[in-house]
Order: sequence, then C-alpha cells, then structure tokens
Amino acid sequence: MKLVHTLDELREITDAWHNAGEVIGVTPTMGALHEGHLSLVRAAKAGSDRVITTIFVNPTQFNNADDLDKYPRTLDSDMAQLAPFGVDVIYAPGVDQMYPDGFSTTISISGVSEGLCGAKRPGHFDGVATIVAKLFLQTSADRAFFGEKDFQQLQVVKRLAADLNIPVEITGCPTVREADGLALSSRNVRLTENGRKIAPALYAAMQAAGVAIKQGTPVHEALSEAERDILAAGFAEVEYLELRAENGLAPLGTHSEPARLLAAAWLDGVRLIDNIAV
Repeated sequence: MKLVHTLDELREITDAWHNAGEVIGVTPTMGALHEGHLSLVRAAKAGSDRVITTIFVNPTQFNNADDLDKYPRTLDSDMAQLAPFGVDVIYAPGVDQMYPDGFSTTISISGVSEGLCGAKRPGHFDGVATIVAKLFLQTSADRAFFGEKDFQQLQVVKRLAADLNIPVEITGCPTVREADGLALSSRNVRLTENGRKIAPALYAAMQAAGVAIKQGTPVHEALSEAERDILAAGFAEVEYLELRAENGLAPLGTHSEPARLLAAAWLDGVRLIDNIAV
C-alpha cells in the first residue's frame, strides 16, 4: 500500500497499470473511515485488479465553514484500517493539488441534484460533481464504488459520468448499518450518548412508513406519521422526508414504481441522512 499526495506520482503508477491491462477501481472518500467505507473497498477489491482509495476533505461541498472545520481528519487511522485490505494506493492530495491558484471551473448538474439535500445546501452537489470528476480523471479509474446511503449523491455521480462520457462504471453498494439500524456515518461520532440512543428512531420510522405505503396507505399520511414519530423520539427537526422515484428521483405522490424513501433530520446539531427502498 502506497501513500501518494501528488497527481504526477499517481499518474506514473496508473499509467503502468493500464499499460499492463489492469482494471483500476476507486473508492472516493473524505476519510474518517468506518465499516461503510470498508465495504466499498471490499467491493472494489472483488471487482478490480488494482484499487485506489482517495482521501480528500473537499471544501467546495460544505455550505457551513464550521462543519468543514469539525470534519475529522484521521489519515493515520484511515491507513491502518485500509492496510489489511490490500489497497494498492491511498491518494491523499492537498487542497492546493485539487484547487490550485486560478482554479475557476465548476460542474453543475440539474434534475437529480434538485430538492432533498440540494434544497438547503446550495452549491453542495456542484462541489461533489466537480471533485468527483477530477478524481475520476486523475485516477484513470475504470470502476468507482459509492455507498447507497448518500443515494442522491450516487444519482448525481451516475448522471455526471453519463453526461460527460467519462468511461467509468459506477457501482452503488448497500448501506451498512449498526445493529440497531443506524446508518454508519462519520458524523455519528458527534452525537451525544443520549442522541446515539435516539438516532435509530429515524430508520425505524422510515421502515414503518415504507411498509405502510406498500400496504396501500396514502403516501402523505404515511410520511406525516413517520415525521411525527421522528420528532417524538427526540429529533429537533425533520429537514425532509420524501418518496422519490428510484430512477431519476422524481417526487412521487403514489407508490407507482420502484421508489426510495429519503430523509434528513437533525439531532444534537448533527444532520443525519438515510434512505430505504420502497
């Protein structure tokens, strides 16, 4: 496993791999790795000859400077977690490597980026699309692996690759959860002890709503009841709780096609997101 900080060094490695006919898989991350990230690494190892894990806390996708400052930087422990998996390269560029002086290009994707997380985080998905495009091009990846927990982000990335003809195959990997159902997230460590006990109520309410919708309960009724349950459990705010088409993320008023129930809610000043298939 090699730690690389510069694009020139990375390209020297990937050029040799491609010249040897090897398939390169990439798992883009912002570090602070947990089992969810490691599940992506496992998938990449199973589906690629070579694996690159990128670690870069991308400033352009944060709307709140305080949130950016608080985001954990844990490169040493991240490397220790990756070591047993046989990752070939950890690419951990600095901000100056990704956004050098004079950088002035932004990629903006409409449609799938609108509403949900895009509604109250203006520019967030522009930052995601821009950095992911750069990482695809810098790593020369043939395959890329993303978690389904950030389902809207996954759709943005798929749209990006399709629209810009970037020759990378995008694979979505299932959400990894704690035993009590809480979706793994680097933000979970910021919950208080009591907040951690409350947090699984989000997934539980979503599951109940999903069952009700599939059994014929009107969508608006099922979602209203779920929101009441989430707030009653101790969450401060439900930012959104919506049923969307799995393909394209169009809002759904009825359960007429494969769908995703997506939510964002605030607890202990921490924004938790989740989604389930319905």
